[in-house]
Amino acid sequence: MIRCKPLLGTFVEISTEDGEHSLHAIEMAFTAIEQVQSLMGFHDPESELSQINARSHLEPIRIHSWTAEVLAIAKEIHIESQGIFNCGVGHRLVEAGLLPRHINLNDHSFGGIEDLRFIEPNLVQSKPPLCLDLGGIAKGYAVDKAVEALQATGVVSGSVNAGGDMRVFGDKAQDIQVRNPSKPLELIQIGSMRAGSIATSSLYFAKRDTDAKSYMVNPLNHEHIEFSESYSVIANECVYADALTKVVSISGNTQHPCLSHFSAQAIKIPHATTL
Repeated sequence: MIRCKPLLGTFVEISTEDGEHSLHAIEMAFTAIEQVQSLMGFHDPESELSQINARSHLEPIRIHSWTAEVLAIAKEIHIESQGIFNCGVGHRLVEAGLLPRHINLNDHSFGGIEDLRFIEPNLVQSKPPLCLDLGGIAKGYAVDKAVEALQATGVVSGSVNAGGDMRVFGDKAQDIQVRNPSKPLELIQIGSMRAGSIATSSLYFAKRDTDAKSYMVNPLNHEHIEFSESYSVIANECVYADALTKVVSISGNTQHPCLSHFSAQAIKIPHATTL
């Protein structure tokens, strides 16, 4: 059974091998994804993420355990990547017109994910104002929560694909394909996977005016970067695959030390690839 819904700024496809009785499981999986979107969406001014951005420098913010888990993982990857991964660049994307303007940027000098402090497991605060954007990690986390929901309701084999952030599980190996950077409508098969996750970062669908900026920002110098190749990361969980694609695409290093720390591997597909 295959079902598809528009969520997370893309189309999410959930597939199971268990027939009609898995319809309820799929709906539970979509509900989990919707909850992640509700908690961590930058576009929603009422989300927990938006509340952290608006008020964490003024008072402690109590958050859902899922939000806390994503923030903790983001802090861990920030440390292991030596700062290459930092979701505290939301203000740069707002300035570029790539994210909505919920706060007055002129009033603040913003900190990064390293400035967010856990007072309690579900209570956070920051000294400087923050403008966190979890778009580079929360989609993978949503995929993981969807898989958990499927497995909790008895589904033994299937996949969740959120615009290229994909996790598969079960006994049946599935072909893994990524887009050809030079011809994005063409797919390149890079292997098969029985259990695990893959995520890809690229700019091949970023059709922009000459003066428009890339959505990929290097946190070390806050510059918008451009690249023509694609970078994919394979990991056990999609939250790590998703976040680590930013590390390898920003650094250009498919052997970055933090990949082995998280038991992940990276694949670079050059722009000049031919089928």
